[in-house]
Amino acid sequence: MRKSIVLAAAAAVFVPLFSGVASAGPIENACMRSDRGGSRALCGCIQQVADMTLRGGDQRRAAKFFKNPDQAQEVRMSKRDADNEFWARYKAFGEAAEAYCAG
Repeated sequence: MRKSIVLAAAAAVFVPLFSGVASAGPIENACMRSDRGGSRALCGCIQQVADMTLRGGDQRRAAKFFKNPDQAQEVRMSKRDADNEFWARYKAFGEAAEAYCAG
């Protein structure tokens, strides 16, 4: 919980600094292509949080979940240490994105 609050606070401070960046990242691209109807504003917000919380490789891996949600479940249930570590980072990202981008 405390980590989510810190991430949300950091997002409130740093996101405006990067809001002028024009290039879309892997999360934003996947969000915009998804059938869940993500708006440019929402997908951009989620990408901004991803930029602050996930490494590039983690972002590319998480972006695949938009197209194949079953893959997220497989990673979540995995017994591999690397998957568990990724899932902890992904979960923290998700909590921060929800706190910061929920409108």
